[in-house]
Amino acid sequence: MKLATLKNGTRDGHLVVVSQDLTRYTDASFLVPTLQAALDNWARIAPHLEALAESLEHGSVPSERFHEHDAMSPLPRAYQWADGSAYVNHVELVRKARNAEMPETFWTDPLMYQGGSDTFIGPRDPIRMADEAYGIDMEGEVAVVVDDVKMGATKDEARAAIRLFMLVNDVSLRGLIPGELAKGFGFFQSKPSSAFTPVAVTPDELGEAWDGDKLHLPLIVDYNGKPFGRADAGVDMTFDFPTLIAHAAKTRPLVAGSIIGSGTVSNKLDGGPGKPVDAGGVGYSCIAEIRTIETIENGKATTPFMRFGDTVRIEMKDAAGRSIFGAIEQAVEKYEKD
Repeated sequence: MKLATLKNGTRDGHLVVVSQDLTRYTDASFLVPTLQAALDNWARIAPHLEALAESLEHGSVPSERFHEHDAMSPLPRAYQWADGSAYVNHVELVRKARNAEMPETFWTDPLMYQGGSDTFIGPRDPIRMADEAYGIDMEGEVAVVVDDVKMGATKDEARAAIRLFMLVNDVSLRGLIPGELAKGFGFFQSKPSSAFTPVAVTPDELGEAWDGDKLHLPLIVDYNGKPFGRADAGVDMTFDFPTLIAHAAKTRPLVAGSIIGSGTVSNKLDGGPGKPVDAGGVGYSCIAEIRTIETIENGKATTPFMRFGDTVRIEMKDAAGRSIFGAIEQAVEKYEKD
């Protein structure tokens, strides 16, 4: 089942069911107005949404053309957005760029931060920033949406709570991160609003690519129309999704609709840093990684962070080459106060 939230002039939009090929949708708001409301009553509502999805595939309910530009992030705002750093290769590289040591515990205990979840960006809406000097970067990730998770949940309980998958562009402001972390109180200004794919999908839509722990498909990241990243989300993932969820729930319960992110998808190459796609590697899911590798190899970074007018596209396709979630496609624009 594929679900989306369409813009309707309100903060939370309205819920629709989308066809498997992402071409059509049918209104679901007569069942439940929003995706959050569906998640709040998933056991009761999900069977009705699944029946509606089946009717949509058979052409037995009214439908309209689905346009990804009309979609908000599936959850336009959420009770919680907790982003992990499951790909420790990424953490290691980015810390090298800041001349920060890599504690051994990073390989055994997940990193996670609590991001802002009150204003997610639409998947085709621009990234508006006041200053290029902030060091604007994209971060391509996979995210799951969970049902209620009790405090102290086991990995099996965490796995059973996964309801939906999405992709995310976790926008980062690299120029602000060092100063914030130096204060010892974590990210805030350096992590502005994130964007999620037009569609959220249930685990069954992923087929054999989802093994219950990891999603084994390449994350496609194009930057200014050129291949930038093709890292496999199932490779080099030190902490799988049940582990991340259980980590988040160690000292608190998670409410239905909480979003848990994987962190930037990152692959090694022959045990070392990756290579660009045009050099035979799988590339990168953020600019910070290629800058770190440039520094390691050449003594300095040459790839600039995002500038006004730059574009990023993040997508994932199944084994047959069909888009699963639709695409995040955003341009960077200068923010001007009204």
